[in-house]
Amino acid sequence: MAKARHYKRLEKNAVSSLIGFVQRGFGLLGKGILKFFHACDSKLTIMVVPHSKGKVVNFQTNAFALVFGILLIIGIVASFIYFKRQDSGIRDELARATKENRELLASFDELRDENNNVLQSAKRFKSSLSQTLSLLGLNQFNQSKNVAKNSNSSSDLNSLFDTQETVSGTTKEVADMKQLSSYLESAIQPIEQIGKMLESQETLFTDIPNIWPIKGGIGHISQQFGQNRHPITGVWYIHKGLDISTYRQGDGIMATANGQVVTVAYDSGFGNYVIIKHKHGMYTRYCHMATIKVKKGQFVSQRDVIGTIGNTGLSTGPHLHYEIHIGSDVVDPAKYVNIKLTNQK
Repeated sequence: MAKARHYKRLEKNAVSSLIGFVQRGFGLLGKGILKFFHACDSKLTIMVVPHSKGKVVNFQTNAFALVFGILLIIGIVASFIYFKRQDSGIRDELARATKENRELLASFDELRDENNNVLQSAKRFKSSLSQTLSLLGLNQFNQSKNVAKNSNSSSDLNSLFDTQETVSGTTKEVADMKQLSSYLESAIQPIEQIGKMLESQETLFTDIPNIWPIKGGIGHISQQFGQNRHPITGVWYIHKGLDISTYRQGDGIMATANGQVVTVAYDSGFGNYVIIKHKHGMYTRYCHMATIKVKKGQFVSQRDVIGTIGNTGLSTGPHLHYEIHIGSDVVDPAKYVNIKLTNQK
């Protein structure tokens, strides 16, 4: 019991001490606040004395108003400096944006010029495609496609070139490019048709003599088809083929089309020569050969090597005498070889 009373007494003393400390603290705080307000409320007299004998100006204020005024002036000056710096940054951003805008305008002008070039190329493409389709007999297909496209979305290239109105909210250039893209999409199918047609005709191309007969595309025409002066006798005569020279012996001679070897022989004029029979009543003759690598009755394919260039028979030097016959007629081989005839003599 004595210990309990002792603890209670200590507890009361501690609580009393704490309450007393808090009361003294609040008392000191209140006094400090009162002193601060008294100090701020203290009167001050400010006098302005001119150097001349003018009137002395004085006015009264208190410390609070003076401190508030000083802080207000400092705030105004700080705000001015801050916004001045912000204004300088905005001006720099504006100058940079103006420069970028000029560059964008220049790029836009260049893009517009390129757009015009693309449209001009598209016009030429349209004309060429129409002519090609017409030659291949696909013009009806092309027209039907155009009619369908015009009835649905006006995406034909004609609407691109004739249109004057653009979609609201888009530039003319963007509208033109969209229509051009739509037309090119519609042009894919006829181009694919052309490819399929050419693929189906590949066999026909290999059955007709249409390539340069010397392997590697080398050589030049030393004497053309038609009226010529004979290089040995000097007499004018009709030259019935093309003379192709490489200035040497041994270069490969190729079959210019699929066919069957019908003649392998020697002649005093043609020397060693080969005749190949092709479809559609066509024959080719290869003369003055040094070696022959095929036999009579053998079937050959276009580009197969059938022999080499030589100087056999009535010849002034190594060369190939090449002829094309259609039935009983001899035709100019230059119309059939698939090269540009240059360096002709």
